[in-house]
Amino acid sequence: MRLPLRARLVGVLRSRLAGSVADLPPEEVPAARERSGRIQAGPAGRVIVGAHDRRVVVEDTEVTTAEAVLPVRVYRPPSAATVPAPLVVNFHGGGYVQGDLLQSDWFCGQVALLAGVVVVSVDYRLAPEHPFPVPAQDAYAATAALAAEPGRWGIDPTRIGVMGDSAGGNLATVVCLMVRDARRRGDDAPAIGVQCLVYPGTEMVEVLPSERAIPHAPILDASDIRGFAALYLAGADGTVPYASPLRADLSDLPPALVQTAEHDPLRDHGTHYADALRRAGVPVRHTEYQGAPHGYISMPRLLPAVAHQAAWEVADRVRAELVSPVHA
Repeated sequence: MRLPLRARLVGVLRSRLAGSVADLPPEEVPAARERSGRIQAGPAGRVIVGAHDRRVVVEDTEVTTAEAVLPVRVYRPPSAATVPAPLVVNFHGGGYVQGDLLQSDWFCGQVALLAGVVVVSVDYRLAPEHPFPVPAQDAYAATAALAAEPGRWGIDPTRIGVMGDSAGGNLATVVCLMVRDARRRGDDAPAIGVQCLVYPGTEMVEVLPSERAIPHAPILDASDIRGFAALYLAGADGTVPYASPLRADLSDLPPALVQTAEHDPLRDHGTHYADALRRAGVPVRHTEYQGAPHGYISMPRLLPAVAHQAAWEVADRVRAELVSPVHA
């Protein structure tokens, strides 16, 4: 399907107003990130990213791990007001070097409302100031810290899922790998019941076919993928599983939903990962959204049909794995 005109225009505005952080030397990234964040938080940005449903109760607070105090945004639907609810931990996108809680605000609110779960969105530390493995470690540590205080968050620590888009999708599945490895060692780690990965990045070194086939997509350029990877890795080995989960042993991971977009150079990252999960015996649903660009889950006002359908699908998967089994 043809890429919608609105998506093409967003790509043009992005390049003219903010440029690509991925192209910058590390020392210039923090200032560019701040400029990009101001644009997103302004009127033009809010038109694109939207806002959470007003029926959802939202709280900005912090979670403390052994290494950092991380800002989090908590989303509580009306149905979770009086009983411990399942928890879904979200990790935003942004190539590991940008992005924030605002970017995922609408998405997290929709999942909380539609699935009847508490969603906690984590603002992990970013590269290049905090390169790999810090963002992945933050994601894991935040998930463990949330599970360790169920009373504070009003959640059931036996029903936890993770989700994320783009770089956040990478972090979500890496958390599942870390949890699995910790439990295999006999360490205490929260069980993860479902992983929902929205156009995830899964390979840091090899250039996959979709990057060559769609080199100049309007939201995410193929060269951006490698630029972000370089900033994130900062010379570290990108072939290790916690950086490139496509290279990991994927056995004993939780059921997965993998979404990809037709007009996205990251498309094969998700497609190949879904195939690899199936080969490892992991139940997986893979949906490719036709006519959609990278970033659609953060564009509910520009691409309402795709964004709403995608959020509904995530909520449906969360309900099936974390809510329905308890009440069956």
